[in-house]
Amino acid sequence: MSPQTPYRDQFAAARDNPTEFWREAARAIRWSREPQQILDDSRVPFYHWYPDGELNTADNCLDRHVDAGRGDVTALIHDSPVTDSQQRYTYAELRDAVAKFAGVIRNQGVEKGDRVIIYMPMIPEAVIAMLACARIGAVHSVVFGGFAGAELAKRIDDATPKLVLSASCGIEPSRVVEYKPLLDRGLELAEHKVERCVIFQRDTQRCELISGRDIDWNDALAEAEPVDCVPVAATDPLYILYTSGTTGKPKGVVRDNGGHAVAMHYSMRAVYGLDQDDVFWTASDVGWVVGHSYIVYAPLLLGCTSVMYEGKPVGTPDAGAFFRVIAEHKVDVFFTAPTAFRAVKKVDPNGELAKQYDVSNLRALFLAGEHTDPDTAIWAGEKLDVPVIDHWWQTETAWPMSANPLGIENLDVPLGSAGRPIPGYDTHVLGPDGEEVPNGEMGDICVKLPLPPGCFPNLWQNDERYKSSYLEDFPGYYRSGDAGYFDADGNLWVMSRVDDIINVAGHRLSTGMIEEVIAAHPDVAEAAVVGAADADKGQLPVAMVVLKSSATRAADEIVAELIANVREQIGPVAAFKHAAIVDRLPKTRSGKVVRATLRQIADGKEWTTPATIDDPAILTEIEDQLSNIGYGNKRAD
Repeated sequence: MSPQTPYRDQFAAARDNPTEFWREAARAIRWSREPQQILDDSRVPFYHWYPDGELNTADNCLDRHVDAGRGDVTALIHDSPVTDSQQRYTYAELRDAVAKFAGVIRNQGVEKGDRVIIYMPMIPEAVIAMLACARIGAVHSVVFGGFAGAELAKRIDDATPKLVLSASCGIEPSRVVEYKPLLDRGLELAEHKVERCVIFQRDTQRCELISGRDIDWNDALAEAEPVDCVPVAATDPLYILYTSGTTGKPKGVVRDNGGHAVAMHYSMRAVYGLDQDDVFWTASDVGWVVGHSYIVYAPLLLGCTSVMYEGKPVGTPDAGAFFRVIAEHKVDVFFTAPTAFRAVKKVDPNGELAKQYDVSNLRALFLAGEHTDPDTAIWAGEKLDVPVIDHWWQTETAWPMSANPLGIENLDVPLGSAGRPIPGYDTHVLGPDGEEVPNGEMGDICVKLPLPPGCFPNLWQNDERYKSSYLEDFPGYYRSGDAGYFDADGNLWVMSRVDDIINVAGHRLSTGMIEEVIAAHPDVAEAAVVGAADADKGQLPVAMVVLKSSATRAADEIVAELIANVREQIGPVAAFKHAAIVDRLPKTRSGKVVRATLRQIADGKEWTTPATIDDPAILTEIEDQLSNIGYGNKRAD
């Protein structure tokens, strides 16, 4: 089906005849054995796409394009302001590097189906490692570089890898993160023992290797021979990705090879409106699903040029960094988290640094990861002079569930909405009774089964947790865990996690709605709202507010205006009376505010630092600032 087919027709085709829709989409992929059966629904609720197909994902990312005469096209640009360096790989060069490193992995005894942990910073070797695993049919599990040893150990014990691939260090704007002590601690704590580690030594800081276990990356390469792609079943796992913020036994989201390749390729054209000659930049990390999908796999499956950025929105060297990368590499479409632009806006509210760069090549900005407040979207759109598209998806799905699908049809989507359901996702908003709620009414956002190709078919070795976590609350549906509503035009508004719906004297309110009103204030850079326990009303909204660097008025005056604005735009029912002005918000390394921990702090409950948090010191500062307005002051060691 052509990408120019109007949205409503593609959506109906995917909903009403999914087998034929996804059969057609699969023709874009090179199969070593083309699937005859498109959907296996014999073991509900465990659905499998292309069950009799065979392919290799690395072959489709690299070899296929080289064979088509596009070997000289740039596949990957690594832009690293923290090391003041850049690297470029053509498709032929990246294929050769991946084939050679696949030989390294095989020399360590890794075969098809074995697991490999990748614990690396944002360097090309991380991409090469992922694709090398895919080339021989090994299952990779990327653990965000810099994760504490205890969290790494949990993932090692769950995935039981044969090999770990790592690097000597990661580089932040103000510090060097030594990976080796963290890796050593993780290996020490893990019950599953890994016999071999291959370590890439970075010039910024090298590390000591343990004799008999650790192997130097370059030494291993010198002894390796390139290996060919190994065909795997479409239903074989490509990778395991552990969801951030897990406690106890982590949830390993499994991604298959066949459905993933089809969905990634389809999404690049349908959602992002890209072609194989375009440059796509996703400012994320390969440790997150966004990096897996849209730094590595999807751009290379389509044949685009993918930009990999080892830097920050601000501080590497300044708040003009994003604009510099877009201008320098002629980026066509840019994808990042809204929190990144809030950081830029806070430091450079008038966009003075942006004016130094020609970003006229850019066609669109996509935002995801958290609800995008209209103020941030308007600011970014003005500075880049492009449409800003908020879209919604999850680690579990691997690709967008809703968006303004530029490659199908540029729809009239209002600011603040996450767009329309993407073809393949039969999305519904359900009430506690499992019935669909009227337009405009908040409820659980759910997707009717089966989920489309690319979404997780299971959790790693945990059928029961897969069912209990996602499928049992609303039989026949995948429960996303997000809350929102459809408007009268069919636009989906994703307002918050279900846990972030607060109950104020019997009224269900979205914290995201309150955050939107607060963020629209001219002195506010960003805000987080949580529900704190209240003896009279059940819960009351409490806001943590970060001001723009240009704000000069007294904090009390600004807070009074915020309270008045919420009362005017949402109503006195919100009972919003408390806001703390804070220096910054506590976020995970993927840019999400750790709201669950903030709720615990506000309620005065015991709390511990989440493993995924970017800077743990922020939480103690927040605790002090909340205590100034009468909330919480208790902490677990």
